[in-house]
Amino acid sequence: MSGAEAFVPTPLLLSDSARKRIKALMAEESNPALKLRVYVTGGGCSGFQYGFDFADSVAEDDTLIEFGDATLVVDPLSYQYLVGSTVDYEEGLAGARFRIQNPNATTTCGCGASFMV
Repeated sequence: MSGAEAFVPTPLLLSDSARKRIKALMAEESNPALKLRVYVTGGGCSGFQYGFDFADSVAEDDTLIEFGDATLVVDPLSYQYLVGSTVDYEEGLAGARFRIQNPNATTTCGCGASFMV
């Protein structure tokens, strides 16, 4: 019989396309300290909605998740809803956007911007 195994949840993952877009925006802004802030707020058609913002400063209680030359910033309230999610970037006929693939979401809206847990 084996002993108990430790489980460490993956905080967040970043797709290659999202990492490349963050790097491109850092270059466009001439700001190597630029980070992508990912957050969750109440609202949207499913109860919660995702938000993205670029920041070059962080709060004391923010979590920084580094992926080489790209960094995500998550506040403590949002973190619990985003654990295990993947931040992706897509371009298509509807435009370009960052999006979240969240395994914790039980329901999402059609546009993918809001969810329910």
